[in-house]
Amino acid sequence: MQVIQQKTILDRRYAEIDLTKKSVSIRKIPKEWTEAYLGGRGLNMIFLFKQLENNGLIDAFDPNNPIILGTGILTGTGAPSSSRMSFTTISPESQVFCDANIGGFFGSHMRYSGFDILIIKGKSPKPVFIYLDNEKIEFRSAKYLWGLTTSETQLNLEKELGENIDTVCIGPAGENLVRYACVMSGLKSAAGRGGAGAVFGSKNLKAIVAHGGKGIPIIDPINFFRIVQEYNKYLSKSNIIKALGKYGTPLLYDVSNMLGAIRTHNSQLNAFSESLNVENFHEFVEKMVSCSSCVVHCRHRNKVQQKNNIQGEGPEYSTMGLLGANIGISDPKQVIILNNLVNDLGLDSSSTGSYLAWFIELFEKEIINIDQTGEKYEFGNYELIYKLINDLTTRTGFGDVIAEGSRAPSKIDINLDLLIAIKGLPQSDPHDVRFIKSFSLGIATATRGADHLRSRPTLDILTSIPDDVLNKIYKTRVDRSPTSYETKEFLVYFSENIFALQDSLGICRFVCQGFNSPKLLGYSHFTELVKYATGMKFSESNLEKIGKNIINLERWINHKFFNIGFEDDTLPKRYFDEPMNFPNKPTTGEQISREKFQKMLLNYYRLRGWIKEDGTLELVNPFSKEGSQ
Repeated sequence: MQVIQQKTILDRRYAEIDLTKKSVSIRKIPKEWTEAYLGGRGLNMIFLFKQLENNGLIDAFDPNNPIILGTGILTGTGAPSSSRMSFTTISPESQVFCDANIGGFFGSHMRYSGFDILIIKGKSPKPVFIYLDNEKIEFRSAKYLWGLTTSETQLNLEKELGENIDTVCIGPAGENLVRYACVMSGLKSAAGRGGAGAVFGSKNLKAIVAHGGKGIPIIDPINFFRIVQEYNKYLSKSNIIKALGKYGTPLLYDVSNMLGAIRTHNSQLNAFSESLNVENFHEFVEKMVSCSSCVVHCRHRNKVQQKNNIQGEGPEYSTMGLLGANIGISDPKQVIILNNLVNDLGLDSSSTGSYLAWFIELFEKEIINIDQTGEKYEFGNYELIYKLINDLTTRTGFGDVIAEGSRAPSKIDINLDLLIAIKGLPQSDPHDVRFIKSFSLGIATATRGADHLRSRPTLDILTSIPDDVLNKIYKTRVDRSPTSYETKEFLVYFSENIFALQDSLGICRFVCQGFNSPKLLGYSHFTELVKYATGMKFSESNLEKIGKNIINLERWINHKFFNIGFEDDTLPKRYFDEPMNFPNKPTTGEQISREKFQKMLLNYYRLRGWIKEDGTLELVNPFSKEGSQ
């Protein structure tokens, strides 16, 4: 196997791995691609585009469907919260590409093993895992791992290979091609959205293990670690960072529920029990832990043990809402058990909670019946929910239908009208967006489907932020009312661009300007980190253009290969047709006006440069002169 020497951080390598032929080819990543897209999400997208251009659109479970693992340009360097990497493929769940982001430690270990990007194609005739070991790639039998949960898989691999490794793997859900199966690392880190775990399973790929001691040759280590120390001190003083370090994301439930904006019973209601408030979860927390190079330590190791005395982590706010309020579970311990269960089985908790709520409502409305399901479906029935999660994982009985997710209409006579999803992907978070109009625009335009992590402009509801601070961030005067449709395109535009850049750097959302705070790390900080780590000198506007170009490329891929158009930038019918109805809440009576929403969309398209002079809509070709500016 060819070894390419890495003299600087820009001597980046990718490995093309064919599971059918058990072959590996190692190549240099073109420098111009790194300059244009940096790494992670950005580079993954250009690799996906090239693969689709060569092969055309194929089924997600076709052996030729590539799954691309890409680390950010700063992943593993020690930059603040630089643990992130992306998994990109054709989604078996949604109507678009799958692009899932994961933290933890695997991204760093993958780089230390000598690889920046992996492109995996083909299908092994028997279960296999890939072992990355100091610039070498081995194929090893995973027969003894097949059928194990994600925690069991990782424990067994540590017994075989030693503890100085890190692993991403699938559980039984991925093996059984559940369309929203995820790839897991550790107890909770998940490449969750879009079904990457099912693609692993379709290739008989159980796990990838990384081991290595290679350093990352930073161009100017003295100045790089000087500013890393400076930025970490700056982050540590932030009130939101302190709150996340103490409580994690569950603190968001209290605020959303108080507003009356928690998706409840498949978004038929919008407030739920205070029993899920953060203080009631905190008694189950053993300690707070962190990902690689992170000062936030927002992850909570919970005291609720699974089988084999393995503890769990979480739940996050999204899981609390979607495996709690959305399906009617009000007991915090039961929510934690369900959280640990889906993580161990390798399921995306957001999709799992959304689909279960959808099918329960279908049953209650008599669209499906007990002759099909075999039992009564109802909200709040913990024993039923626990059973259904296991049934859908093994595709037992009606669980085989639930395992199809948004593709279920191909198996039974139902439609998607009651599913809270966009472009085939369920909404990732439990916040009902009918109240905050910028949130609704963000999930509608998100390139991978209904997902708050693509653009969530949380600053829109932080009323304590002075007007001049917000106006400086968004480069315009913004309407401060969360229920207004005016100027919200600027908030989503800013957030989409900086989040796309951040995913290409490999830095976590929680330390990014605009996600939870007007401060934290922004373009000025990123220019310095990139300069001292790589030697590449970008202006702040250059980095913003990289984020903008990634959005253009993703939209181009969706249009060219998945036939996704402007008409798909919409919302679930319920958000348009039904007002928020929980009494005596600030959100009572709120819904989305189709006319005003369409105007907001057009303003967003105009800001993106997607409206021609004659008023027609047209995407920017990312490979044209206009698209590269």
